[in-house]
Amino acid sequence: MGADATTLHIAVHALASSLQAQVAAVFFVSAACTVALALLLALLRLRPPWWCACPVCEAYVTASWAREFDNLCDWYAHLLRRAPGRTVHVHVLGNVLTANPATVDHMLRCRFDNYPKGAPFSAILADFLGRGIFNVDGDGWLFQRKLAAAELASPAIRAFAANVVASELRCRLIPLLRSASSYGSERLLDLQDVFRRFAFDCICKISFGLDPGCLELSLPISAFADAFDTASMLSARRATVPMHVVWKLKRLLNIGEERELRDAIRLVDALAAEVIRQRRKLGSAASGDDLLSRFMGSINDDKYLRDIVVSFMLAGRDTVASGLTAFFLLLSDHPEVAAAIRDEVFRVAGGRDPTAASFDFDKLKDMHYVHAALYESMRLFPPVQFDSKFAAGDDTLPDGTFVAKGTRVTYHAYAMGRMESLWGPDCAVFRPERWLSGGRFVPESPYRYPVFQGGVRVCVGKDLAIMEMKAVIVAVVLSFDVEAVDRSSRRPKFAPGLTATFAGGVPVRVRRRAHCAPS
Repeated sequence: MGADATTLHIAVHALASSLQAQVAAVFFVSAACTVALALLLALLRLRPPWWCACPVCEAYVTASWAREFDNLCDWYAHLLRRAPGRTVHVHVLGNVLTANPATVDHMLRCRFDNYPKGAPFSAILADFLGRGIFNVDGDGWLFQRKLAAAELASPAIRAFAANVVASELRCRLIPLLRSASSYGSERLLDLQDVFRRFAFDCICKISFGLDPGCLELSLPISAFADAFDTASMLSARRATVPMHVVWKLKRLLNIGEERELRDAIRLVDALAAEVIRQRRKLGSAASGDDLLSRFMGSINDDKYLRDIVVSFMLAGRDTVASGLTAFFLLLSDHPEVAAAIRDEVFRVAGGRDPTAASFDFDKLKDMHYVHAALYESMRLFPPVQFDSKFAAGDDTLPDGTFVAKGTRVTYHAYAMGRMESLWGPDCAVFRPERWLSGGRFVPESPYRYPVFQGGVRVCVGKDLAIMEMKAVIVAVVLSFDVEAVDRSSRRPKFAPGLTATFAGGVPVRVRRRAHCAPS
């Protein structure tokens, strides 16, 4: 018996020693990788001999641009305004940036086949968006685009989407704003958070037929929405790393932000898979007007379905929320535009009191000033500030810039909206009238105003997004005055993300208005 005990003790001791060695090895490898990454980043900042020494690259690598500019996009806009041909090459990123409409036309229409999204871009978003429309090229992109265009153009889906938006306005957004205003002037709301919740509820209903209830009066925390935010933000950060091997190594080791990203995507995947599984289980009894129900008739691969629907959720939530947040931040600085919107709404309503609860959505198309104000807001604050493609072959841009195969080429919508050469000396001024002629909205070329892209890549959800944003604008402006607190559209600060997001949110004070026709 004593011998057995001794043998067992020796075995346990040997196992513990072995485990200690393995644990020590893991810690050693992790520490070595951390030190290696730190040294690599230090070398990059010290500008070794093989690094580009031009002023633009040096300013980017050392972040010296931040001494003069609050945002990277403002620095890029500054560079592009001064550059011949409105084109700049950031060599350390292998990136050509442009604010030249002729070059945008060249990329999106004339040489469309030479400027796909490309493998480097797809790799950045592959874990989050998979084979969704925003992350593929060729036949996969064309198939999804045709499918989406057909569905989004159908009267049934348009009516369904309008009903979803109307319900979310009537039952959640307006009551929430009333509740905030009833507490007096001391209660603040983060309008960016409110619009993200509103847009997320809407797009989940439209895409999945699922109601996450993010905009209930208690403003509950949604694990799904939180995971979606995290996945979007951390995926975007990958694109800002000068050497992609850094984030790829972190992903391989499952450390840092890459571990957090993997956990967030796992949660999004689990919920999407459960919704699809339940829908498959119900079969024909689950048919409806949401996009998932309609796509299931054409697609049997559940993972592919997940990728497609999550891509539409990203576009439908983040872009709408970003556009609305920027609009009301501008409106806070320009109350005369809010007054003009109310005048138009009363005029279109025929002098009747068009309360938010009773407004006719069909009247939105007759509101040209509202349309102009929304487009003017997105000129200054496009929800997607820039868009990149990768040259499939050598090319020369219209301004004479040579582009080698594999080069990332980016058109910068944010910079383009702030170009005096495109919009005149008042380009920095919020002036909706620039879009009107004889009181009617007149669109600009999509290559001068690429907020919705252009050519064969023009956004298939454009009309749906505009309807949703105009509906919110009319309902909120009619019923409330919204005042930004300690925030201004004149000097915004952005947070990293796939879409434009204001750092620290947008705190506002909400006051109810008495419904009365303007004099």
